[in-house]
Amino acid sequence: MKRIFLSSSILLAMLSIVSCRKDFTCTCSKIYRNNSGENIRDYSHKTYRDSRSGAESKCNEHTDTGVDDTGNYSLNCQIEC
Repeated sequence: MKRIFLSSSILLAMLSIVSCRKDFTCTCSKIYRNNSGENIRDYSHKTYRDSRSGAESKCNEHTDTGVDDTGNYSLNCQIEC
């Protein structure tokens, strides 16, 4: 009985370590394109406490293209290693 309890405890501890969540930083850059070329600006940093795949999914939701007062832009976001 003690062996089963000990084995179960060890297995549970190993599973909790494997599935642990970490802080991942999503960095976004806003790239403006005009006649004179590209202008890249550091746009934002967000931190997600999640699995890597979950953080990447949330980070990718911020990727966008559009037009604002400065001109056409692309917003590119990626998880920093």
